[in-house]
Amino acid sequence: MRKLLLSLLFSCTVTMALQAQTYTPTKENLEARAEFQDMKLGMFIHWGASSVLGNGEWVMNNRNIGVKEYGRLINIFNPQNFDAKKWVATAKAGGMKYITFITRHHDSFSNWDTKQSDWKITNTPYGKDALKQLADECHKEGIKLFCYYSLLDWYRSDYQYETGKTGKGTGRTQKSDWESYIRFMKAQLTELLTNYGKIDGIWFDGHWDQLDNDHDKALQSKVNWHYDEIYKLIHSLQPQCLISNNHHLTPLPGEDFQAFEKDLPGGNSTGFGGQSVSQLPLETCETMNDSWGFNITDKKYKSTKDLIHYMVNAASLNANFLLNVGPMPDGTIQPEFVDTLKEMGDWMKINGQSIYGTRGAVMKGQEWGVVTTKDKIWYAHIIKTPKQASYIFIPELKNKVVKCTLFNSKKTLKFKQQPEGVFVYLDGLQLDAIDTIIEIKLQ
Repeated sequence: MRKLLLSLLFSCTVTMALQAQTYTPTKENLEARAEFQDMKLGMFIHWGASSVLGNGEWVMNNRNIGVKEYGRLINIFNPQNFDAKKWVATAKAGGMKYITFITRHHDSFSNWDTKQSDWKITNTPYGKDALKQLADECHKEGIKLFCYYSLLDWYRSDYQYETGKTGKGTGRTQKSDWESYIRFMKAQLTELLTNYGKIDGIWFDGHWDQLDNDHDKALQSKVNWHYDEIYKLIHSLQPQCLISNNHHLTPLPGEDFQAFEKDLPGGNSTGFGGQSVSQLPLETCETMNDSWGFNITDKKYKSTKDLIHYMVNAASLNANFLLNVGPMPDGTIQPEFVDTLKEMGDWMKINGQSIYGTRGAVMKGQEWGVVTTKDKIWYAHIIKTPKQASYIFIPELKNKVVKCTLFNSKKTLKFKQQPEGVFVYLDGLQLDAIDTIIEIKLQ
């Protein structure tokens, strides 16, 4: 009995130690975090065998397609028009500084030549390693590459699907083997971080599949994801590689930036948010229509103006904007997305100085808009018509204002600084249809 008690005590101590673990980022990692915050705009790419069905990346789960039937997509998926150069060129034309690519989504299909599974792009009629081509082009063009990697799995039997919330209708009956699944993930992550040159980040998703409750109580997972081992593995292979986990929780030890899904930091219009905002670098992701993966019937395209406003609001909250495209099954990005991204990129060529390299969270959003900052300059973004058409008021600005100018024309604007804030006068000024930017220089 005494041995049993000692064993239980030791087990509890180890568990508590793991829960209390701390993470000290390396110098390379801290530098990568700062560079990540400077980039401000990235491209999310949802793509894989699921695109053949033209109904989004959740089609396997939503239609309860069995593993046997879904596996037949490997004989159909043939992205003969995939061109990594065009993808990267589209991102660059959109003013984007990094790409986050789906290497493996919840349907378990791998977009690279993994040795851990036969369910992969190199076993399709296409037969080529899409990730290798994309990684080479990103490195050539100076675009940072992040790899999205699904934690949950609707295809494999070793994933603990019995306790998962999704993937119940895919016909799996074999008993799961969690330790086998963890080994599989570690082996795949090792491939990603060993065979494709510099990888700037790993973007995890799917933790929420195993939560006892999403936002009610202690937010404890039903399974041990072995994050301490997985995060340590990633940072040991590439110390600068940033880790994020779309678990909709406060960041865990070992994570390097905090992701928000379809919501600005602190917001919760979708039900995915509500978690506290950390001091880590931040990122919010959004779709260009209503779908992540290719959806042939989704025509709810967001306007260029709305997407620019989303980006500006994100920057004002110190967050990057990760904007998604869902390429078609032939490998091309649909023209509606390409056209909108080009318009965003054209806007950034003119106004990017007020976004790239800035920081936010210095002032709450006002009825007229928001503020981004860089060094001793505040950029006031007027994205809504002010209630008082003759001026905007900027509260909480205590530093002495030296000069106010219209960002593009450098036209000098009158201002009045008082203890409660600064009045910037707009007399005779015609507001821009998208964003009137005022540059406020501080002493």
